Amino acid sequence: MTGATDTTGTADTSDASGALLRVGLVGYGLAGSVFHAPLIAATEGLILDTVVTSNPERQAQARAEFPDVRLAAGPDELLGRAGELDLIVVASPNKTHVSLATAALKAGVSVVVDKPIAGTAAEARDLAALAEERGLLLSVFQNRRWDNDFLTLRKLLAEGALGDVSRFESRFERWRPEPKGGWRESGDPAEIGGLLYDLGSHVVDQALVLFGPVTAVYAESDIRRPGARADDDTFIALTHASGVRSHLYVSATTPQLGPRFRVLGSRAGYVKYGLDPQEAALREGERPGGTADWGLEPESLWGRVGAGESPPTGGGRPEPTLPGDYPAYYAAVAAALRGTGENPVTALEAAAALDVLEAARRSADDKVTVTL
Repeated sequence: MTGATDTTGTADTSDASGALLRVGLVGYGLAGSVFHAPLIAATEGLILDTVVTSNPERQAQARAEFPDVRLAAGPDELLGRAGELDLIVVASPNKTHVSLATAALKAGVSVVVDKPIAGTAAEARDLAALAEERGLLLSVFQNRRWDNDFLTLRKLLAEGALGDVSRFESRFERWRPEPKGGWRESGDPAEIGGLLYDLGSHVVDQALVLFGPVTAVYAESDIRRPGARADDDTFIALTHASGVRSHLYVSATTPQLGPRFRVLGSRAGYVKYGLDPQEAALREGERPGGTADWGLEPESLWGRVGAGESPPTGGGRPEPTLPGDYPAYYAAVAAALRGTGENPVTALEAAAALDVLEAARRSADDKVTVTL
C-alpha cells in the first residue's frame, strides 16, 4: 500500500521501502489486547491502523489505549478497505482463524494468525499454498520462541554445553482449580479449545524447533476439574528422528509447579523454573521500549547447569537467563513484508506442529502410540 488516506483524512506516509506499514487487528480479547496490539504499536515501521471488535467495552479499551486507532465492528468492514492495509492480524477465537485468514489472503493482504493457525495440518497447508499462490506473507504468532528460557536453552545447545541431549522435559503448568468458562474450555470440537491445542501448540513448536521432526507420538489427555468440558491435564511424549525424546506437560490442575525446562545431556543438564516475565508485564500494562530491562528476570530465577546434583539444593552453576524478546517477532514480520528478512514462523512449520497435535489427540483417544 502506498499513499492511501484513511477516513479521518490522515495521510499514510508509507512508501515503497515500507517505512510505515498499516495493520488491521481482528479481535481485542486476551490475545489482541495483551499481546498483539502492544507489540505492533512498539514495532518501528508498523502502525496499528484498525481494531476489529463488536464489543463496546473492548472498543472503548482500544480507543483509550490507542487514541488514533480506527474501529470496525466486524471483519467484513475491515476487508472492505483491504487496499488501505499492509497486514491483517487474526487474533479472534480459534474456530475463525482459517476463514478469516483465507478471506484476508484472497483480498490481497498479508496475514499473521495467532496459534493454532488451524484445527488441522491439512487446513494449515492449504492456507500456506494460498499465500504462496498470491505472493503474500502468512506468518504464525508463536511468541514463545522468544521466551527468555527458550532463548537461553538454544544458546546452551549451540555452545554444546550440555553435550548430546537425550531427553527434553517441558512443562507449561498452572493452578486453576475452577474452570473460567468460555470457548477456550468448550468441549465443542469446532471451537478448537482445550490445553492440547492451546499451550500444547507452544510446547510442541518449541520441541520441533530444538530437536527436529518427530517419528512417534504418545499422549495422555484428561479432564480433571468438575464442570470442565475440554482437556485440562495433558502429557505428550515425542520421539524425534534425531533420537531425542521430548516429554511435554500442559496442565491447569497442578498445585505444585515443576520446572519449566529440564534438559538432560551427555555432559550436563539444564533446569529452569518460572515463566518468562513478558506476559505478566504486558498484562500489567507495561510496554516494550518503556524500560531498559524489558524481558529481564532477577538472578534468583536463573536456571542451573550441572551434573550429578540437584538444582533446588544448590547443585550446578547459575546460567544467566537471556532477556525475553517478544518484540523480535513483529520486527521480523515487518522486515519480511519489506523484503529484507525471512518469515519468522511459517504456516508449514505450524502444520508440522499440528501433525503432532493431531497424532497426540488420536493417541490419547485410542490409547496407542501414533507413528508419523
